[in-house]
Amino acid sequence: MIDFNNVSKTYPNGTHALHDVSIHIDKGEFAFIVGASGAGKSTFLKLIMHEESPSSGEIIVNNLNITKMRRRKVPYLRRHMGIVFQDFRLIDKMNVFDNVAFAMRAIGSSASSIKKRVPYILELVGLKNKMKNKPSELSGGEQQRVSLARALVNNPEIIIADEPTGNVDPEMSHDIIQLLSEINDMGTTVLVVTHEHDLVRQFNKRVIVIDHGRVKSDTKNPEAALAFDAEYEDIDEIIEGIALHRENNDAIAE
Repeated sequence: MIDFNNVSKTYPNGTHALHDVSIHIDKGEFAFIVGASGAGKSTFLKLIMHEESPSSGEIIVNNLNITKMRRRKVPYLRRHMGIVFQDFRLIDKMNVFDNVAFAMRAIGSSASSIKKRVPYILELVGLKNKMKNKPSELSGGEQQRVSLARALVNNPEIIIADEPTGNVDPEMSHDIIQLLSEINDMGTTVLVVTHEHDLVRQFNKRVIVIDHGRVKSDTKNPEAALAFDAEYEDIDEIIEGIALHRENNDAIAE
């Protein structure tokens, strides 16, 4: 389903985002991607979506080598993906129905299929009774479920969720991951980037820890993975503390 073979990514400013990453994700898997801010998690997702191209290595998605995919072919790749964002990215002037239908209209679906499919998906995420509401009339958790419905409506093979619980309360966070887990049970591959260790502990899924651009842990034991992640977060905090201490000393000296 998804293969990274010795993938590295270096940005023009010299930032090394990923270093020699090799990883395989099977069709129908659910994986949490965890790590400190700036570890390389977002770059990992962007490479899968081909928002970015690798500096070296090979990336296979759905049996397609996307390493050097031409830009005009990217929309066809993304038709097989559903993307869930932390900030929802809903269209304010559209109601819930039209926000979800927008994804179907974008690929040329018929009006009849939209009329049938959208209510079904909204019922799946528990929002069928909110079809006529605008995003401003919904809670943060409800807006995220609309975002999830939009990601699901074209029946993607892969769901990519980048911090999907970042703007909702703990109870709704659990509900969103539970819903993603149920979608995964239907055969959809699900990748979730998160900082919320408590959520990862509640769901017995694969956990991939990325640190400083490298895969430091890849296990189905959440406790082991999170212990590893916490260790590296502590190291980062120590380094930041030392840097801040030096800055303060320099300021005093001046």
